[in-house]
Amino acid sequence: MMNNIADIIRERRTIQDFNGVPIPKEVLHTILEDAVWAPFHSKKEPWRFILFIGEGRRRFAEAVLHTRPAEFVAKYGEQIYETYCSQTPAHLIVVMKADLPQKAWEEAFAATSALIQNIQLLAWEKTIGCVWKTSPYNEHADFLAAVGVTAAEKIVGTLHLGYFNPEAHPAPKPRTPVAELLTWIEH
Repeated sequence: MMNNIADIIRERRTIQDFNGVPIPKEVLHTILEDAVWAPFHSKKEPWRFILFIGEGRRRFAEAVLHTRPAEFVAKYGEQIYETYCSQTPAHLIVVMKADLPQKAWEEAFAATSALIQNIQLLAWEKTIGCVWKTSPYNEHADFLAAVGVTAAEKIVGTLHLGYFNPEAHPAPKPRTPVAELLTWIEH
């Protein structure tokens, strides 16, 4: 059982296989309420959210499929609908304000990435798995229009969220020992 932040950080894994059990709206709302405490540099948070649950998942699947060639849709369309509409309970698009000067853009991107990590850790604590996708459809004009992202914004990630079997989570990827990554400067 995880009881501190270090355990949660070390145990969190990317999860792509969900059991299809819906995540209550209140749970998703609480995760986001806590996640927004990520640090940011500007006077106002640079992010916003678009969340597809229930029947809204069909709209998400359709938006994704509009970015694909007809042959792909004919071959994999039903599989996409099954995955996005039945097996995956929630699709969260995390959007940042992007019409910014370069330095402010970099700070907004870094802050929004920290927010996404908060979401992943908070979800994991509730046995909700997450996969953070930066798929090509996130940049496709048809997808952006279909989900309501403006030209002044950037999708930093699409998070697919769902409950999973905690005993079946993937093994950790090896990490380079910090001693090989750290340069000490003492004088």
